[in-house]
Amino acid sequence: MKKIKYILLSLITIGFMSCENDTLEDLRNRGQEEPVELETFTQGSADFSTYVSLGNSLTAGFADGTLYKIAQENSTPSILAQQFAALGNGGTFTQPLMNDNVGGLLAGGTQLPGFGPRLALNLDPNLPRPTPVPLQSLVPSAVSTTDIVLNNPTGPFNNLGVPGAKSFHLLAPGYGDVNGVFANPPTANPYFVRMTGTTPNTSVIELAIAQQPSFISLWIGNNDVLGYALSGGDGSNPITPIAGAPGVGFEATYQAIVGSLTANISGVQGILGNIPNVTAIPHFTTVPHNPVPLDAATANAVNQAYAQYNGGLQLALTNSLITAEEATARTINFEASMTNAVVIIDEDLTDLSGLGLPNYRQATKDDLLVLPASSFIGTLDDPQNPSSINGVAVPLSDRWVLTPQEQNEIEAATIAFNTIIEAVATANGFALFDANALLDQVASTGVATNGLIIRSDLVTGGAFSLDGVHPTSRGYALIANEMLKAIDVTYGSNFEASGNLVDVAAYNTNYSPALLE
Repeated sequence: MKKIKYILLSLITIGFMSCENDTLEDLRNRGQEEPVELETFTQGSADFSTYVSLGNSLTAGFADGTLYKIAQENSTPSILAQQFAALGNGGTFTQPLMNDNVGGLLAGGTQLPGFGPRLALNLDPNLPRPTPVPLQSLVPSAVSTTDIVLNNPTGPFNNLGVPGAKSFHLLAPGYGDVNGVFANPPTANPYFVRMTGTTPNTSVIELAIAQQPSFISLWIGNNDVLGYALSGGDGSNPITPIAGAPGVGFEATYQAIVGSLTANISGVQGILGNIPNVTAIPHFTTVPHNPVPLDAATANAVNQAYAQYNGGLQLALTNSLITAEEATARTINFEASMTNAVVIIDEDLTDLSGLGLPNYRQATKDDLLVLPASSFIGTLDDPQNPSSINGVAVPLSDRWVLTPQEQNEIEAATIAFNTIIEAVATANGFALFDANALLDQVASTGVATNGLIIRSDLVTGGAFSLDGVHPTSRGYALIANEMLKAIDVTYGSNFEASGNLVDVAAYNTNYSPALLE
């Protein structure tokens, strides 16, 4: 059984792969291509003079598990604002920048639980592959300096992206009240506390309206399904219902957000972003369902431990309590192999508690294990019991895996939410950024741009940061370009045809652990 403790080393074996795959012939051919004559830039009917962005972590510039300064400076809204200012009539764009590139939040000098420093890449040559690790494991002196009690910045802020916000949070008064951060349960968001200043009860939408923007971007709703997915669908963070009053149901909430903007800002223009397929991000695609290496002796020992359970399944089958198909799916069997599937708890299986049988089965390729499972599988549930191996003798609980039924729930909600977003965009004449289509392409074939292929693979793909959920600066630049293309279609600008999309290759995929200030 000792081999089990080395499972972790085989779970995330991520290698660097060069994106520079051009052959010499490719380069020669490029040199022979005829130059493309570009159009003169026009902003069409778009008015970028005052631009405000609303959203969540995806618009704030969140990356590598936290919010930090250089990632904010390369957020999608910041990149858009730079293009608006350089080419159109765009004005200044102020963001609630963190104090450092460590990330994390303090409250009165104390680290807020769950708001620690960023992840960094461990390039130790003694490791089999570069590995994402907490920054402080590489740089012990790295400390957070952004304090929501002592040193909040001064607004108003053009980037009102609040990490962690769901759709209804944009309407919620008190979401930026520091006292609510310490309530049980919390009623406020520490990132939004940094934006509200002397008006802690002001909502996100009210801060946006107060600036009377000429152009807005709204990308909200991702967390309305992502929270459920990140919790493994265990029920602790449910999907926002479609129906219900504003502040409860997604449809009425989303309509209220956009309705408030259009009713209170004369002639406002904008772009709305829809919700990507969250199960296609590396947080759910990196850890395999079958990472357990066992030799013959260990496999036999584990099988003996599950013999009574397997026998009970046959009794249930004989009594027609389950089908033969379910009996087969629930039967647990380990082999002398490097690729044994983990054992999981599946609440959607037939309840056999009357026979004393739990809802166990081994995972299949259709199950998605969450990224944090990589540090949990193979550990001991009971340090005093060497046989209590998580994922083997001790099944993984719901929080560690998304079953096909849970994935179906996420898919159904995403489709419904995106239908609502598209309808609202059409009804108000706003541009629509199809994040769902873009990130599906990133996950399936990759996106070719600026001589690169941007893919979703953790570390090596270029699109996603080390947390497996949020884009890299390069990923945010790719999103900015797609937004500019959508703005072209709706407002008659020509960022693309005039050659004024940003150079995605100029943006980083990760930042050095030494970058602290």
